[in-house]
Amino acid sequence: MSVDRVPSASRADVTGKSALQLAGALQAGVLDATAVAAATLAAIADCGDPAIFTLLTAQRARTEAAAAAARLAAGRPASLLDGVPVAWKDLFALEGHATTAGAKVTAGDPPAPEDAAVVRRLKAAGMVTAGRVNMTEFAFSGVGINPHYGTPRNPWGGAVARIPGGSSSGSGVAVARGLVPVSIGTDTGGSVRIPAALNGVVGYKATRGRYPMDGVFPLSRQLDSLGVLCRTVADAVVVDAALCARPVPAVQAAPVAGRRIVVPETVVFDDSEPEVVAAAEAAIARLSAAGARVERRPMPALARVLGAQAEHGALVTAEAYVQHRHRLEGPQAAGMDPRVVQRARHGADIALADYITLTDIRTRMIAETEADIGDALLAFPTVARVAPRLDPLLADDVAFFSTNALMLRNTLIGNFLDWCGLSLPCGFGAGGLPVGLLLSAPAGRDDDLLAFGLTAEALVREAAGA
Repeated sequence: MSVDRVPSASRADVTGKSALQLAGALQAGVLDATAVAAATLAAIADCGDPAIFTLLTAQRARTEAAAAAARLAAGRPASLLDGVPVAWKDLFALEGHATTAGAKVTAGDPPAPEDAAVVRRLKAAGMVTAGRVNMTEFAFSGVGINPHYGTPRNPWGGAVARIPGGSSSGSGVAVARGLVPVSIGTDTGGSVRIPAALNGVVGYKATRGRYPMDGVFPLSRQLDSLGVLCRTVADAVVVDAALCARPVPAVQAAPVAGRRIVVPETVVFDDSEPEVVAAAEAAIARLSAAGARVERRPMPALARVLGAQAEHGALVTAEAYVQHRHRLEGPQAAGMDPRVVQRARHGADIALADYITLTDIRTRMIAETEADIGDALLAFPTVARVAPRLDPLLADDVAFFSTNALMLRNTLIGNFLDWCGLSLPCGFGAGGLPVGLLLSAPAGRDDDLLAFGLTAEALVREAAGA
């Protein structure tokens, strides 16, 4: 982890607080923004896992916190989030730092001349940047392993090292451990929702294009979207408003009673651990008991998504190859994660005709599924299994690639079909490890999804204090 200088530890009570809990204490004057920043930086430095953060921006945090403290003292906060810390996945441009995207071959790139557009928006809202968090190299895996900067340990694993999920691995772990209340990630095939589910936090994937992408290191321009990892849906709502440059959130809680929820009987429960299915089904049953209209039916389109990619190749693989072709075909490949290299090179085998065919299929299927879903939401497990052990995946490529495919399966459907999604902790599976329930909606229905999530969250979390 790169550190520009960490101040001496402060013991302001911030660890594990939600964004709105901190915001309330800051607005009331119970906490001071500079003390919050100092305590946050100290907690990160003392956490014992140097693989969570790749960059700690201590000087920037102190400067931004001091400005927030002055505004709050004058009674002129920039927003409800003024003084609240945030961490950024290692592919958001931060002024003065190279954007490394979880890689070593980019470490010598020129520093970013300005912040990414979404970084500027949260800065304008008064949020304090604590640093950047780890990720899978170039965001190309749902497992979260990084051979260059280390792999953040899933905090639910205890003495057993378990995967954090990817690619926003550091984001999920940082929020789960209470080091920061909010981390901003990207989601191309599940990279916000997977680590959220495996680490027991909330993960909101916005509709692609909801936020500006300027200054975000790309993987797939057709599939890349941004999202929020946080502790509560209310946190996601208020951060989403700031990312949309809204002065206040437009989302208000919507009732569960009467809401149509479709539970697909195609693909999404296949090869799932029984405990994962049980936790998800119990959460759906609680929503039904509260008046939601649950419909269980086949959705052949979900199988067609996987079939189309099996036949024509994956969009993300084709676009990752184009994005990194100069690295994959040159000497930099030797300094990359061999598994990322292996997967990305498959993009060279995807013919232009297949790529165009796949994009045409995608366009038709987006319209078809939107008409099929109507005003309903979909509900199914975010990930088919709880976080597996890390060591077997480090040792065995076959185990790694099969696990990666299963981690991504349920979530990548939403990226292909341009859905927004909200992963909520819904209980625990084998070994007491977290399980996530994924609620999804067609593109552009983010406010509707979040509004339902505000009310549904307590019911979904009810089991075992999830």
